[in-house]
Amino acid sequence: MVDSGGMARQRLGQHFLNDTAWRRKIAETLPRVSGETWIEVGPGHGEMTRSLVGDGRRVIAIETDASLAQRLGESVRDHPAEWPGVEIVHADVLEADLDVLVAGKVRVYGSLPYYITSPILHRLFRWADRIDSIHVVVQLEVAARIVARPGRRVYGYLSTLCQFYTKPEIALRIPPGAFRPPPRVSSALLRMRLPGERAMLGITDEKRFFEFVQVCFSQKRKTLRNNLRAIAGDDRVRVTLSDCGLRPDARAEQLSLAQFAALFENLR
Repeated sequence: MVDSGGMARQRLGQHFLNDTAWRRKIAETLPRVSGETWIEVGPGHGEMTRSLVGDGRRVIAIETDASLAQRLGESVRDHPAEWPGVEIVHADVLEADLDVLVAGKVRVYGSLPYYITSPILHRLFRWADRIDSIHVVVQLEVAARIVARPGRRVYGYLSTLCQFYTKPEIALRIPPGAFRPPPRVSSALLRMRLPGERAMLGITDEKRFFEFVQVCFSQKRKTLRNNLRAIAGDDRVRVTLSDCGLRPDARAEQLSLAQFAALFENLR
């Protein structure tokens, strides 16, 4: 029988990692450096929080569900020896300000609701200079898109965004049965080390660059030349493609980040 709180959590896209064997496998992939600070996104009942504590580490767990935040906060308060260095913050991660929560470098762990994975990653990348690594459980299909390389059908805007800021790789594939309630899809643990290609590309206006990349991918079935007509004349686009060593019928899914950067700078 599911209580009303359980129904609300399902609407939030929450699936709790109840399988202890899978929790252990995930924990074994995480860095274990003493004294570091971790930001945990969506701790739930603290299923993985215990794997982050110890050796003087600080864990700031951000939970948007009020009842979960209250229960976990009570556990931390009543049994501090079991939760050393843990702080529970009731907040929406899409609105939380990392600069207010903590100073210095951090690592991030989280099991991200599938329907807002991309917005959460966008939000975290605002603090890319302060993040050493990101370790998140996401839908396997989304993970495949994030790690896809140019030329793959699933390579797209999210691929370029994540590879600009990080070096992503799929560390584990996780079956639905590891969660309660089980989702309808398989999941994956993504390991994302920072920095990514950003360090080599020298883009000075990252906001405008990714607006440009979005235009390039706006209609994937069309060529770059067709999509870029929205921001520049056809003759200029054609000449710029040639100057960048690209065919006139090139498509966005064929371009590397370095090629997007060159095209962006030339069209500016």
